[in-house]
Amino acid sequence: MPDDSLYYRFSMSLGATGLRWAGKLNTPLYRLSGGRLGGKVNRAPVLLLTTTGRRSGQRRTAPVVYLADGARVVVINTNAGNEKVPAWSLNLKANPEAEVEIGREKRAVVARVAEGEERADLWRRHNEQFEGFDEYQKKLDRTPEVIVLEPSAG
Repeated sequence: MPDDSLYYRFSMSLGATGLRWAGKLNTPLYRLSGGRLGGKVNRAPVLLLTTTGRRSGQRRTAPVVYLADGARVVVINTNAGNEKVPAWSLNLKANPEAEVEIGREKRAVVARVAEGEERADLWRRHNEQFEGFDEYQKKLDRTPEVIVLEPSAG
């Protein structure tokens, strides 16, 4: 299996627009194959995150690397080292209710930002499965948010 550096260098080279287009291509392939295509970045699993657009009110779906943590899943809004915060993250701030699709399973979730020791632990664990997050952070003038997606009660 190739080193993670190949993947994070490639993703950083795409820029924000390239990442957006890659996501638009990845989403239908992921859904069609139940996550067999586009379901991993090297060893790191990928989910489809569907949020509600903060301005449009329309549902928006983006593929995002995640960390499984029991019934919760954790994502980080590094945007592959691009300074622009990803739209899905801004959408979650406006409306924390969302849906994740892992393989063919869909589930409702509610987002919150991890802080303190919890954030540090989840960041470390994310980097153990994909080493790119530390590299992305080096490029940023902002602190990436570690976002916990917890099962929705409803």
